[in-house]
Amino acid sequence: MAEKKSKVDQDLIRQLADLLTETGLTEIEFETDDNRIRVARNVSAATAAAPPAAAPVAAAPPATKTGGETDDAGTVHSPMVGTAFLSPSPGEKPYIDIGTEVRQGDTLLIVEAMKTMNQIPAPRSGKVVRILVEDGQPVEYGEPLLIIE
Repeated sequence: MAEKKSKVDQDLIRQLADLLTETGLTEIEFETDDNRIRVARNVSAATAAAPPAAAPVAAAPPATKTGGETDDAGTVHSPMVGTAFLSPSPGEKPYIDIGTEVRQGDTLLIVEAMKTMNQIPAPRSGKVVRILVEDGQPVEYGEPLLIIE
């Protein structure tokens, strides 16, 4: 077991910590087939050490972006920090449009995180009534992406 701990990618942890600082986030998680790394910052303790850490009130903007019109039951949230892409590659047709009927498991969009393209599946069947992000927009963990009714 001690061998497994020594295989932790310290450079990756430093990159994730730097990303927290750059973006003002308080937590980030990275997962591969055999590893899962979560880097979190205690905002109250970090405030004394680094004044910019007081700024990450990042949970509030997603609620104001949607205008308070989201129905939590049909809202699809980002499972990670990254960049949202609405189509498989630039210039291609988007996975979904407003009015698209989707089935549970259909790919809705992609969130790129650390050069890995993560397909975001529909959590349920229904009709796409709102798309809350633009192609190429940075997204945070838990940010509303779209609404399915």
